[in-house]
Amino acid sequence: MPRGQKSKLHARKKRQKVRGNPQDSEAVREIAVATEAVVAAAAAAAAAAEEVAEAVEAVVTAAAAESSLSTPSLPDTEQCGSPERASSPSLTSDDDQSDDDDDSISGNILYTTRSCPDLLSKKVHMLEQFMLHRYKMKQLSTKEDMLKVIDEKYRNEFAEILQRASQHLAAVFAVDVQEVNSVSHSYNLFCKLKLPNNGRIRAGKGLPKAGLLMNVLGMIFMKGNCAAEEDIWKYLRMMRVYPGKKHYVYGEPRKLITKDLVRLKYLIYRQVADSNPPRYEFLWGPQAHAETSKMKVLKFLANINDTHPSVYPVLYKEALKDEEERAQAIYRAKAQTTANTSTVPKAVCPTASVTLGEV
Repeated sequence: MPRGQKSKLHARKKRQKVRGNPQDSEAVREIAVATEAVVAAAAAAAAAAEEVAEAVEAVVTAAAAESSLSTPSLPDTEQCGSPERASSPSLTSDDDQSDDDDDSISGNILYTTRSCPDLLSKKVHMLEQFMLHRYKMKQLSTKEDMLKVIDEKYRNEFAEILQRASQHLAAVFAVDVQEVNSVSHSYNLFCKLKLPNNGRIRAGKGLPKAGLLMNVLGMIFMKGNCAAEEDIWKYLRMMRVYPGKKHYVYGEPRKLITKDLVRLKYLIYRQVADSNPPRYEFLWGPQAHAETSKMKVLKFLANINDTHPSVYPVLYKEALKDEEERAQAIYRAKAQTTANTSTVPKAVCPTASVTLGEV
């Protein structure tokens, strides 16, 4: 049969299959709508992330010694936030080569007014830039220095500004803002995943890469837990991330997702069976399954879209099922451990053999 007729026959069968199962058709439409919404939101978030990152790089350094901020540097033993992170293997990568920034910056943080509709939002934007700069330079951010950046007269609004900045950093960069010293009120950013060097991937200064990984994991989930490489790049191009072109935040993205994250076992990158010419696809790696879940990734994508995971019923149902299976696996593992412990034979104390004649 000619190839054109085969293609038409295949398409006809596929349409018939969809019409024959309305539930499957509805699921396909929902996932398509969810994908479109998430892609659009992720693109907007990526643009905001790039804007903030560029502003971080453009931060004006202090001209006079008295105007520079004296923020404590992060000790080497605490760079990754925990012994597990500190001991994670690092990889050599091409990202974040501009590590020669001045460690001291003034309160004159650059910002883009078009992304700040009101004065308080402008202060949130400024605080994000400052905290990202400190993260990149491996330095802590103290409350005192943050108030210098946003202006002391906003002391009463500081908690709200910090909360909003923290929420946006979590949604875009997949990092948590945590207070690490309650005496000096010092804060640091911690990667949501146990990526090497607290999310920087390679040793040295740089910005977090976890946001890109969470987006890729989300796209794999939405594509039925296995995404074609062309679909991943189509998605990432919407985020202004291109293969072979160095990105300000993520470095060279092709190397990052096909080598670095594969080597760290967060992603599986494999050739599609019987494909000629060869085509490739992505799956979750064992490290991704260990450190995150479908529900966490769906929540991350929903936060980007400023919504709740339940607005995508099919994906949400699968994520709930995954949570239940994980809980059952943990329960079975604990039960097995308990059973193994209870079957260990107890030590038997020897007793003397006594006969009537010896009494």
